[in-house]
Amino acid sequence: MTKDVIALTPKMPDTWALLAGLYAGGAGTHVTAGSEGAVLRLCAPDGRPLVSVEAPLLVQVPGEAERLLGRDMPVPFWWTEARASGAVPEAERLAGSVCGRLALLLGGGTWPETAASTDVVDVSAVVAPDDGQPVVDVLTESTAVVLADRPVLALSTWLSEVLRDTAESGRALQIVTPPHVRLSAPARATLLQPPNRWVVQDPAQGYYDGLSGAVLRWQGGTFAPALGADGTASVAGAFARTSPSADRQLVVAFRTTLPARDDVVLGEGLETAWRVLTGSPPAGWGTAEPVNLPWSPHRLTGLARDRAPDPTHLIVTGHPSRPALAWIRVTRTTDGVEQDVTLTLGYGDGEAPPLEAVGPLAETLVGEHGLTTMLVSVRRAPRDLGTAPVLHAPPVPVAFTLGARDVRGIGLTHARRPPLAARPVALGPASAPALHYPLGDGTDPGALTRLERLATHLRAGMPGVETQT
Repeated sequence: MTKDVIALTPKMPDTWALLAGLYAGGAGTHVTAGSEGAVLRLCAPDGRPLVSVEAPLLVQVPGEAERLLGRDMPVPFWWTEARASGAVPEAERLAGSVCGRLALLLGGGTWPETAASTDVVDVSAVVAPDDGQPVVDVLTESTAVVLADRPVLALSTWLSEVLRDTAESGRALQIVTPPHVRLSAPARATLLQPPNRWVVQDPAQGYYDGLSGAVLRWQGGTFAPALGADGTASVAGAFARTSPSADRQLVVAFRTTLPARDDVVLGEGLETAWRVLTGSPPAGWGTAEPVNLPWSPHRLTGLARDRAPDPTHLIVTGHPSRPALAWIRVTRTTDGVEQDVTLTLGYGDGEAPPLEAVGPLAETLVGEHGLTTMLVSVRRAPRDLGTAPVLHAPPVPVAFTLGARDVRGIGLTHARRPPLAARPVALGPASAPALHYPLGDGTDPGALTRLERLATHLRAGMPGVETQT
């Protein structure tokens, strides 16, 4: 299994320290850059990428090393990640030597500790074709396969580059992990998008899809469902092995639309939701994991403005005492600036999600932040927000909110008379109200049927309305 090695240092890896690390391969290696300089590739004499080294990242957000590596690290610290290709045996030792040298020069340590060394690794005899990919392990005409083994597979800068390169080449990305690996919420959202796939290698049962449970087989240069005689896929027994847990997650998915003015500030709706549900603002934000920048709506806005008209994807995290993570997509549309947000918060045994705050939150987002839609759900899932490759029950809806614009398009009379026992609550001005539809307390599976009936009713009033179901 391919190894990732990370140097965690209190001092910045300057040019000389990086050179000392990169020379772990001796004179036969050379360095190329990718992702606009954010990723360095240490290559063999024939050009084959052996190790990718992400640009050192100053992490100023507490709890990120604990969340992703299970290791406590006081902030601020520098995170320098090296990834070895599984196609070349020497590459793993080379990645360990790169990070080991950084830790020796700058203090701190490495993850995993056993990988660190300061040896010079001879790669002069390595011969392999340069496939142009940033250290993938298997490359076929249809698929790029990456092997990974770490506590949490996160959406790092390196993984973002792999996703971009595979998409541009028309390939699927398939990440193969052992069954103990979990996905971070941003990585899960990415691997849910076809044609990408999370492939779990179970020692007893072979390969299966970590998100659907389908048994997989390597066929035609890719992992695909192993179909039975009747043409249907089977579910791996390992996927169904779940243990009862009292942990829950509160999922708040909402969209806001703001006017495209110079003075608009993004992220304020998310901060409002965070404060209402946790009592404090977010801790940090970034474009990849680990999340490294202290929370700042103004800096977030500046980045999105610089990237416009292209969309911007952002990750926001909370303080370690209350696991919380948000995934934001900022898009410029004809209506203004749209923010699609999914905020997930974790609760353990004896902790109750603050469902009483959902109604007031909807009212505030409607009145102050241009809410278009909001769906709030509760699901049985780990407090730490990681996704394991096992079966999870679907989220149970709590409430749905429809903004004033769509209520007007559907027609107020139709929108306020859904086939539900509970009547919707009007929010905002009486002349142009939004409607908030209570659906349940997060424990009644019947709320799924109520949400389906509501969605069907609303679509009948205005075909094409988006209800985020």
